[in-house]
Amino acid sequence: MYFIYNILVLFIGFLLKPIAFFNKKLHFFLNGRKQTFKKLQYIKKTDKVIWIHVASLGEFEQGRPIIEAIKKDADFKNYKIVLTFFSPSGYEVRKNYNLTDVVVYLPLDTKKNAKKFLDTIHPEIAIFIKYEFWPNLLRELKKRKIPTIVVSAIFRENQAFFKSSFIGKFMRNSLHTISHFFVQNEASKNLLNSIGFTNVTICSDTRFDRVYSVVNQDNDIDKITPFLQDKPNDVLVAGSTWQKDEKILVNYINNHATDDEKFIIAPHTMDKNKLNELHKNIIKKVQFYSDDNIHSNTQVLILDTIGILSKVYSYATIAYVGGGFGVGIHNILEPATFGVPVIIGPNYQKFQEAKDLIKKQGCFVVHDKEELVSLMKQFKNKTFKINAGNNSSKYVKNNLGGTDCVLNYLKKKLLLQI
Repeated sequence: MYFIYNILVLFIGFLLKPIAFFNKKLHFFLNGRKQTFKKLQYIKKTDKVIWIHVASLGEFEQGRPIIEAIKKDADFKNYKIVLTFFSPSGYEVRKNYNLTDVVVYLPLDTKKNAKKFLDTIHPEIAIFIKYEFWPNLLRELKKRKIPTIVVSAIFRENQAFFKSSFIGKFMRNSLHTISHFFVQNEASKNLLNSIGFTNVTICSDTRFDRVYSVVNQDNDIDKITPFLQDKPNDVLVAGSTWQKDEKILVNYINNHATDDEKFIIAPHTMDKNKLNELHKNIIKKVQFYSDDNIHSNTQVLILDTIGILSKVYSYATIAYVGGGFGVGIHNILEPATFGVPVIIGPNYQKFQEAKDLIKKQGCFVVHDKEELVSLMKQFKNKTFKINAGNNSSKYVKNNLGGTDCVLNYLKKKLLLQI
């Protein structure tokens, strides 16, 4: 099976080259990897290295509190951190992240690349965030007796690891290279136990620590101040929206919103044509964030910039998180930590925090425009809205501590050599 896997990786690597001429994301994916080993020259043979791998931006947010904790802890002052990304959507945004020593694309998982990569960075420990199990890298880590952990993981019964098929057995072999699993819930632990893995600890998702830290930072944004100058009763912040999300939001804004409601919409894409289309579809007074002067009589503000959404949520009285009518919801913990009720679409089943928060009545699911209108009417009841917001913030606070859980393990492994 490893022979077939290696042939497939080589074939895919070859196949992607011509496709990259017509696909911007693939162009970044391949060209960025050409720079990986050059950038890793910064790592010297005498350096002590902690390697952290994330798939994309969401996993980076889970790894970030661990990186910050390592950097703050004097016990790790002699360690360098190498951060790798698989996806361009993560790497291109965070390639200049200054709390790591090197940020690079993860090389394609060939046997040759795995050996060269580990020869170059020679990590004391490897940390994989949430998922991504690369067989050649993991085999090489195991061969070199380098401790390898998975953090904030969630396992589901329908994953290949838990199947009796040929592919299932192959994937389980990758799990045997992991020194310890830090999982988010009891179900994940039970699944791993069912196939013979006892090196499992339930730890809170490290994103809780990350989003909670945002509450205590300065979240003021100068351009939002004039927009909210007339102090509306409600501010709905819609983050990471897709077109299907925007369709039901625009219906509410155009046909049901009252003058004492304001809306901030942060689309997941900065495509100019799609932003202009959204602007055109809204019949209320609407402006882009990039406009020179934001007016107090504007009812809808469209964020045509990136990097400020987590701060903008601090202005919300109600939040809508996009993606639930498509590939899956984006980060609902970012608004929840500010103590506001969260609205999402129906595709949330793969997200433990959404399932939890729905049960706790801090998060609410809408399936169409009619359900959104009905829910917004419910939020006119201040007691209902306040209770829902309190449920959100309590949920975040009750799940803090995942970072400390991982950090304690790192200290035992690296400093005490247990």
